[in-house]
Amino acid sequence: MLNPLFRTLVKVAVASLVVGTIMAHFGITAEQLMREVGLSTERIQEYARQGFAWAWPNVLLGSIVIIPIWFVVFLFRPPGKSSSD
Repeated sequence: MLNPLFRTLVKVAVASLVVGTIMAHFGITAEQLMREVGLSTERIQEYARQGFAWAWPNVLLGSIVIIPIWFVVFLFRPPGKSSSD
């Protein structure tokens, strides 16, 4: 399961590097793009804080249910079965 995820992340990183290099060649910067869209670094940081403040309690609440269920399923799994099969 981790292999396809890792391959996808590498592909996204390489594509981002290529596009970023091409944009830098033409003199386009992140600051210019943010100014055109009407964003500032402070506003992006505030959006990130608000998103984290909303998501973190929900992640904790969900984990209170999910982790015990996962543990019970893990305990009652048939012997000899590995997740790599």
